[in-house]
Amino acid sequence: MQKPITRSKLRRWAGKIYFRIRRYIYWHYLGIKFATSIESQLPIQIFTHKTILRRQLKDIDMWMQENKITNLKLAIKHLNGLVIHPGETFSYWRQIGKPTKAKGYLSGMVLHNGIVTAGIGGGLCQLSNLIFWMTLHTPLTVVERWRHSYDVFPDIKRNQPFGSGATCAYPNIDLQIANNTKQKFQLVLEVTNTHLVGYWRSNLPINIKYQIFEKEHLITHEWWGGYTRNNQIWRKQFDSNIKQELAEELIAENKAIMMYSPLLRS
Repeated sequence: MQKPITRSKLRRWAGKIYFRIRRYIYWHYLGIKFATSIESQLPIQIFTHKTILRRQLKDIDMWMQENKITNLKLAIKHLNGLVIHPGETFSYWRQIGKPTKAKGYLSGMVLHNGIVTAGIGGGLCQLSNLIFWMTLHTPLTVVERWRHSYDVFPDIKRNQPFGSGATCAYPNIDLQIANNTKQKFQLVLEVTNTHLVGYWRSNLPINIKYQIFEKEHLITHEWWGGYTRNNQIWRKQFDSNIKQELAEELIAENKAIMMYSPLLRS
């Protein structure tokens, strides 16, 4: 993996403007049918998952996590009950909109080039991570997902494979999911006192179960002195009626710069 490049402020500013314009054109002028309808709850639960809201992280003040909870509650108001009809695409940022102070979003934890900072709307990656992980357990198709470029915290009570999340940054680092099936899928979300909880529901059941796992996990000492963490995320599909494996497919490959020593004990 190449050594990270530090770009000038002018280069970063110009890049933001260029990619933001390109994103708006994609959202509004290319004829893609995006999911926008909020409907009453569909009858069939396809998959559910939850992630803890408050974690003790090294050198991270808890106020950032409390503010994150406020940000999550604001964001899910735009997503809870959203139905993706056949032929439609879900865009995380198009549906939520820009998180701003005027909308009530608070300063929370943001990762920038592997450094933890505070930024308005911080913490919404927990929501995109959850949606991506749940989607891997459905027949929906992920058409845009960005991997985390940095591995910031050691594996402490990790119950999912490394690299199984989806980072987000408005508007360019988006999560998009297409419904290429013949049935409706609905995203249901809630914030409890302790967890962010999500569900994919549908108007029809599915006869496939999914297993997500990793291969080729490797930590490499790079020539420029740092360490990188690499793996592949794979998915197996099973017929839930006859318990037979149907397929195995590569979902994603991850390469992340480690921001802690790989020799640390978790």
